[in-house]
Amino acid sequence: MKKLLLCVAVSAAAIAAVSPAQARDTKHMMSIENAMNDNDARNRLGDSVKFYFGKGKTPAVAKKLGTDQTSQKTNSFGKSPEKSCNWAFLSAMLRLQARAQELGADAVVNIVSNYKNVENASETEFECHDGALMTGVALKGDFVKLK
Repeated sequence: MKKLLLCVAVSAAAIAAVSPAQARDTKHMMSIENAMNDNDARNRLGDSVKFYFGKGKTPAVAKKLGTDQTSQKTNSFGKSPEKSCNWAFLSAMLRLQARAQELGADAVVNIVSNYKNVENASETEFECHDGALMTGVALKGDFVKLK
């Protein structure tokens, strides 16, 4: 009986110690430029689809083909926030690119961070949430044909 109680107490202590670490959700504002220079992102994305971040000036739009969003996650265990955020960012960008190609768009404009459906527009940074086990980036954009 004493062994059972000791086992239960040790298990409860272990769960209590781990739970706060798993619940960590740290918001980071990361550089788009640095993310595009990491993980061979520029080459992997190519130039068939152009990307324009934030609410800044874009080339003239001939036709808007739709709006969509993506939320991508990556394993963050043992990685720096910058490394895991850049991986999740690249995954999100590849999803936006694939959707643009499906729609016949040649650009994605007005790209904003959209974590938990809260928009955060920036021409230079994206929002990333880093936890003990997972890191996530959510992006939203308009798919267009440029003039």
